[in-house]
Amino acid sequence: MLNWRRDAGYEQRVTQHEQRMKQLENDILQTESDILRVRKDSERIAKETKQIERDTEQIERETEQLRQENAKLRRLNAKTQSLLSCVDQLCFPPDSSSTPPSSTEPDCKPSSH
Repeated sequence: MLNWRRDAGYEQRVTQHEQRMKQLENDILQTESDILRVRKDSERIAKETKQIERDTEQIERETEQLRQENAKLRRLNAKTQSLLSCVDQLCFPPDSSSTPPSSTEPDCKPSSH
């Protein structure tokens, strides 16, 4: 008959193995939890990115609209300045004569009533 004897460190190795397995199971659960959290964060970031893109497009549209309005206002301002210059020339001639001076600008013709 064989004389079988259990290895003296066997029980300790089994216990260590079981502890490592439990630790690995906990690590796996933690990793799965981390993966879910990262996925949720990624989805949230993707939604926020899309919102930022929409906001950026809106800002670009509004900026272009403001540029067009500014250009229109500059044209109107230039026209107003030109008209004011004509009014100044007609209403306040450089000399004291009672007849208005002949204008060199085509838009500044005195009105005849």
